[in-house]
Amino acid sequence: MTRKRQLRFTVIRSLVAILIALLVATVLIFISAEGKTFMDKLQATGEALKQLLLGPIFRFSKNAGLSFEAKRLLDIFAAMIPIIFTGLSVCVMFSANQFNLGAEGGIMLGAFVAAMVAIYLPLPAGIHPLVAVLLCGTAVSVVMLIPALLKAKLNVSEMVCSLMLNYIIMYVIKFLMNSFLADKSKGQIQSHRFLESANIPAMVNDPLFIGAKLTWGFPLALIAVLLCGLFMYRSRWGYSIRMIGINQEFARYSGMNVGKTIVLSQLIGGFLAGAGGGIEMLGRYETFSWNALPGYGWTGITIAILAGNNPYMVPLAAFFMAYLSKGCDLMATYARVPAQLINIIQGVIFLFFAADRFLSKYRQKLVVKSAEEELARAGALKED
Repeated sequence: MTRKRQLRFTVIRSLVAILIALLVATVLIFISAEGKTFMDKLQATGEALKQLLLGPIFRFSKNAGLSFEAKRLLDIFAAMIPIIFTGLSVCVMFSANQFNLGAEGGIMLGAFVAAMVAIYLPLPAGIHPLVAVLLCGTAVSVVMLIPALLKAKLNVSEMVCSLMLNYIIMYVIKFLMNSFLADKSKGQIQSHRFLESANIPAMVNDPLFIGAKLTWGFPLALIAVLLCGLFMYRSRWGYSIRMIGINQEFARYSGMNVGKTIVLSQLIGGFLAGAGGGIEMLGRYETFSWNALPGYGWTGITIAILAGNNPYMVPLAAFFMAYLSKGCDLMATYARVPAQLINIIQGVIFLFFAADRFLSKYRQKLVVKSAEEELARAGALKED
């Protein structure tokens, strides 16, 4: 099947899975909606869906009706920054058929390392955040050597190893914060304030958008998407990663260094997750106060699945997830629908993407059509 048809299949499959997930969400909203009669529940469901589907970028008022809210859109873009990085991280590792779940702990470790650099390593304003992001990406890459080498040398399950590694990272950070690094003058466990030179500035300083959280980390995330796409589809190493993901035994018999490529994919995935954590921390926080895994890595898995492990599709999938998360928060605020509904939607999306035979007939038609076109083209060349 051609790349164009593969992309079309991925997009259609994603849209159908999303539509089914939203239909399931609608049924659950109706069941949990307040109201004594059927019409009351139906009205409450309509209000909840309005907040879910339109609320993230529109404001509702009795006098003005529906009005576009630019600040809300900027907040969605801001929420996309960390999950673009974790989505890219998972894309690279999943492309090599490595089910490494370490992006969740990686982004927390990256945020922690960036915070420590921002506090204890004084540097000039332009260089400070750059050095912090590079160091936190490198630190997470080094940690990802653990599941990578265990997989390459001993064939240890990278999924189990990386999953446990997330909690090791979290508890080590909590131990360091509680014992040595917390600011004891505060009423909660948090670090000292970052140096001003380490902050990543906001992109929009217009008074109309006061409180908007969009920083220059957003264009950095888009640059990472471009570089990751070029690496995966225009480089020898990217080709090796994708070939190993498709058929590891064939890649080995073709002369590819499978172990080295597995390690490389997880190192790159770790660097992306760590860089995302650093950019998120330096762009939106003044102190480090995370006391639990932030959830960005789990969302990154959903994004990678929605994107079909294609880095170029990650921003669209990240926008969808950020939009959906904002809509669920608004539903919880204005329609009294549990915000945890987004977890159900993610679960339904996982279910259909994990089903190999979901839309398999449509995929088969595309494969047959591509084969027929290739045969027709070959016949035309033979006649010439």
